[in-house]
Amino acid sequence: MSLSFLAAPSRWAALLIALSALALGGCAVQTQALRAKPPAGLAAMAELGDTPFFPQADYHCGPAALATALSAAGLRGEPSRLAEQVFLPARTGTLQIEMIAGARRQGAVATRLPPTLEAVLREVQAGHPVVVLQNLGLSWAPTWHYAVLIGYDLAAGEVVLRSGTTRRAVMAMRTFEHTWKRSGSWAFVALAPGQWPVTAGREAVVEASLGFERSAPAREAAAVYRSALARWPGDLTLQMGLGNSLHAAGDKPAAAQVFRRAAQAHGSAPAWINLAGTLLELGLREEAVQAAREAVSASDAAWRAQADAVLAQALAARSPAR
Repeated sequence: MSLSFLAAPSRWAALLIALSALALGGCAVQTQALRAKPPAGLAAMAELGDTPFFPQADYHCGPAALATALSAAGLRGEPSRLAEQVFLPARTGTLQIEMIAGARRQGAVATRLPPTLEAVLREVQAGHPVVVLQNLGLSWAPTWHYAVLIGYDLAAGEVVLRSGTTRRAVMAMRTFEHTWKRSGSWAFVALAPGQWPVTAGREAVVEASLGFERSAPAREAAAVYRSALARWPGDLTLQMGLGNSLHAAGDKPAAAQVFRRAAQAHGSAPAWINLAGTLLELGLREEAVQAAREAVSASDAAWRAQADAVLAQALAARSPAR
């Protein structure tokens, strides 16, 4: 969503929520289902009472929520400093993409969650505060707001948030469901490298790993890829990311091993190409020629030129100079 997100000024927040509740039609389907028949393994209640709290300044709900999540993960997070990175004065708010990027710049692995109420509750139960986006206004007069979900009580039908200037904001779960759903049910967790949300799917973990790599030192990125591969062994994208990170970190023998495993397991032309190039750098010319020939054999039109090029390079390196 290419929107700007404003925090509701505290004096209007309660009124906006009340008006919103009056305007909501239909049932809070997920809330109703969860309370009627809680899923297996989901506790009846949980609250992360030790989660830090940073009261927001006007329009700075994004930096405040981000600081809360980062501090809970043991990472540095001060709203004033984060505001310099993620707050967009022209939009008087913070875009979702800036929230994710801001978390990664501070060394966190920021991972999107499935857009279900059960998923965010399970993350809280697992000890992970969840950054959520809500529309606290009306459909025709939206008021976008970031908060951090830190608790819930199924029997009472309530959730607990670090929100705005309120340390422990208790909201009816059905109201939360509606206000969150009108933001596209957008939520993420920011965790220290090596940790993952319990509900994150493979695609979300792959995206988070790639995003972390773009802003992290190569060795840290490699560690994140290894942790992701522990959860999804053999994933080609994660294997390629690990190989590239190891190569960037200067560990070319380890990178070659990763590329070889990926190439052999998936018949992947890019993996064979990377393996051939890495073997050349290691001075293993005969092995590089063999890998390059495999790359040509496995390549389609998209990779043929690169495969041909690495084969030519490997053959030239193998031939004695004249």
